[in-house]
Amino acid sequence: MQAATSLTPSQLADFLLNVATVRPVFIWGAPGIGKSALVARFARSVGLPCVSLLGSQLAPEDLMGVPQIQGGVTRFCPPAMIARAEPYCLFLDELNACSQDVQKAFYSLILDRRVGEYELPAGSIVIGAGNRAQDSAIVKPMSSALMNRMVHVHMKVSASEWLQWAVAEGLHPLVIDYLTQRPDHLWSQPPRHEEPFSTPRAWHMLSDALHAFGDAPAPGMVEAVAAGCLTPQHAAQFKAFTKLADDRHRLDAILKGDARWPHEPRDRDLLYFLAQAFRARLLKVLPAEKNLVSGEVQTLVHTSKAMLKDLAQISLEMAQIVVADENGQTLPAWYMVEVVRDLPRLVERREKA
Repeated sequence: MQAATSLTPSQLADFLLNVATVRPVFIWGAPGIGKSALVARFARSVGLPCVSLLGSQLAPEDLMGVPQIQGGVTRFCPPAMIARAEPYCLFLDELNACSQDVQKAFYSLILDRRVGEYELPAGSIVIGAGNRAQDSAIVKPMSSALMNRMVHVHMKVSASEWLQWAVAEGLHPLVIDYLTQRPDHLWSQPPRHEEPFSTPRAWHMLSDALHAFGDAPAPGMVEAVAAGCLTPQHAAQFKAFTKLADDRHRLDAILKGDARWPHEPRDRDLLYFLAQAFRARLLKVLPAEKNLVSGEVQTLVHTSKAMLKDLAQISLEMAQIVVADENGQTLPAWYMVEVVRDLPRLVERREKA
C-alpha cells in the first residue's frame, strides 16, 4: 500500500487525536516499530480503555457472535469484549492479515459502528493497523470496500523520539549509548529469509535481557542475546561496542581534537566502529544543500576532512567506509565534491574497489 505521507509517533498521536475521533484510521507500518504501543498510549491519553482484536486469529463468528433464539426470532449476540456499555477504543491489529470472510464481518463495524443489533457507544474510536507486503509479514489483499472505509496513514521510525522514550523508560545504558552513536541501526528492513532484524521492539527486548543479566553480563551472553534480537551486522557492531565501552565517546574527543584515531592493529574493531559512527554523524548533521550550511556545520566540514585524511593514513579501507554509498545512503553531493578536491586519492581508490 502506497501513502503520500509517513508520520513519526508524535505526529501520528496528534493525527489520531484529530482524525480517529471522527473517522476510523488504519495505520500501516513495518513489524516492531511500535504501532500497537502507540495506539494503547493514545487510548490512555483520551481516557478510553483499549480493546484489541488480532485479525489473524479471528473467525467471522468471533466478531458477529453466535445466533440465539429470543422470542421466536434469531438474534446474534456479539462477544462481551466488544459489546460494552461505555465508550472505548477498538484496536483491530493485523486487520489486513485476516481472511476475506473476516474482513467482510468488519464492514458494518468500521463504517456504521455496528455489529448486528449492537452499536458502539457514542465516543468510541476504531483504529486498525497492519504490516505491508514488502515487510515479509503475513498480509492478505484488503478489499476495496474495506480500504475505502478508513483513513490510511503510514508510521515511520524516529530515532530521536525513541531515544527520548528509552531514557524515560530506563532502558539499558548500553542500548541507549549505542543507538545515540548509531541511530541508523534502530530499524532495518525485514529480511527475505528467516533471521532476526533490528526494530525498536528488538532493541527493547535486548535491553530487557541485558538488565536481567545484571551489572556484568558475560561477553558470550551479550553476543548471544544481540545475535538473537538484531540484524547480524548490527549485532556484530553492538558486540564490538560493548567490548570497547570505555571508548564509546572517543569520536567526540577526536572531533574536538582531544584524541586521535586508534592506530594499533589490535584496535581494528574500535577503528571500524568509530569510522561507522563518524559516517553516521556526517549523514545526520550535513544538510542536503550547501547553502544551508551554518557556521557550526562549516567547522565540522573542515574538521571532518582533516579527520578523513588522518584516517586514510592509518587505513584507506576505513576512510573509504566513511564516504561509501551504503544501502542507498550517501553523503551530500556538495560535500563529496570537496572530498574529491581535497582527497582525490581516497575517492579514486574507492571507485576502483
